[in-house]
Amino acid sequence: MTSAARDRALRAVLLFSLLTCGLVFALAETPEVAGSAANERGAASGARRAALLTVADAIGPATADYVQRGLREAAARGNALVILELDTPGGLDGAMRDIIRAILAAPIPVVVYVAPSGARAASAGTYILYAAHVAAMAPATNLGAATPVQIGGLPSLPSTPADPSPEGERGEGDDAAKNPPGEAGRPSPAAGGGDAMSRKLVNDAIAYIRGLAQMRGRNAEWAEKAVREGASLAAEAALAANVIDLVAVDRHALLEQIDGRRVVVQGVERTLATAGMTLDVIAPDWRTELLAAIASPNVAYILMLLGIYGLFFELANPGAIFPGVFGAISLMVAMFALQMLPVSYVGLGLILLGIAFMVGELFVPSFGALGIGGVIAFAIGSVILFDTEAQQFRVSLPIIVALTLLSAGFFLIALRALIKAREGPVVSGQEQLVTSRGRALEDFDDVGQVRVHGEIWNARTRTPVRAGQAIRVTAMDGLTLTVEPIESTAEETT
Repeated sequence: MTSAARDRALRAVLLFSLLTCGLVFALAETPEVAGSAANERGAASGARRAALLTVADAIGPATADYVQRGLREAAARGNALVILELDTPGGLDGAMRDIIRAILAAPIPVVVYVAPSGARAASAGTYILYAAHVAAMAPATNLGAATPVQIGGLPSLPSTPADPSPEGERGEGDDAAKNPPGEAGRPSPAAGGGDAMSRKLVNDAIAYIRGLAQMRGRNAEWAEKAVREGASLAAEAALAANVIDLVAVDRHALLEQIDGRRVVVQGVERTLATAGMTLDVIAPDWRTELLAAIASPNVAYILMLLGIYGLFFELANPGAIFPGVFGAISLMVAMFALQMLPVSYVGLGLILLGIAFMVGELFVPSFGALGIGGVIAFAIGSVILFDTEAQQFRVSLPIIVALTLLSAGFFLIALRALIKAREGPVVSGQEQLVTSRGRALEDFDDVGQVRVHGEIWNARTRTPVRAGQAIRVTAMDGLTLTVEPIESTAEETT
């Protein structure tokens, strides 16, 4: 590589690094209010307006970031309250607790509204609903099934019935939509069995949701049942059991029904005045969308593999630059995503071990043992990489199969190319010159010059050679060739 090309490559790397650092700082930045004057104008214009946040997906890092930022933005605008419209099958414990902490610390009332009809607040959604200042549901919605499942490496909860009667109904864990309207339950190990870690997990969740229920004056006994037995309730049953505050058919009806309701916000009692209030929709911004994309298990998995392979290509071909830069950035972004997800370090270790075995197959004559073992380890590690039972936070099986086959195929092709290169004829170096043919540039019977492969060499011979005569190289000593003339006309080369 010439110095000019090297300088251009370094400038490109520096520019790319600066852009990446800017993106990281933009992601890490917490937007604050621009100024007191702007806040005062926002408060004046937002006093008769409510902010609307919409969550219609599994609870994850991007969701928590969206809700936290939305609550801060609503407070900065001076909105009278926030309506969080919720439809979720559950999600990650850490993200759920971040959302609940943001709701409890909010300076304005937060209404959690499970809507539209057919929506659910299952698992993590139930905890969020209990944390709200006002808990509301649309008709034909449900909540519950709040038994914690395998999150962040904790063992899964075995199903041990507390009631031996076969007639009891069972919930479906994270998928509360499978429960019929009304109440259903699944006994957890905390009720009559399970290992110590499972009991600790369930008891911690029970204490957490009971604390929220007592803070908001809601049914703490049913909250415990939702955790301990995986119980679920439809909207009307939840209202009758004092689990929620009201059932509203739409947002307009919700605002009408909560008008005049008293709530306690940070220890201060407030009376809501929501009749005729208009809504300000706070949509996810580019940062939230980018975070949601990066924090997707499928994207994080692909970025991790791209990073590993990029660094592998750079180490195999020093000076290529682009594979190393691309691989390093991909790997750093993947690490940012993995630290937000419930990663199994055993799965991650198996993936790295599998790649190491497949690379080792290129250099160690193991007759395929390392390669096959590497493919198996890679596939198993990919399946268990994210240690959670929530399907929304697991790598898609087709992606695992495709990348496993792609990795195996890549190393198989590379292996075949390496074997072919080793078995092929020598095409460069000293070994390639020996037996090569050329032509004498002058008459000599001891030392002279010859042309071989377009290059002029000093040569030594024991047999006299004529200028222009074809010669064959028989040996090489430093930069001097030992040659012999080709007597037969049929053997001469040009």
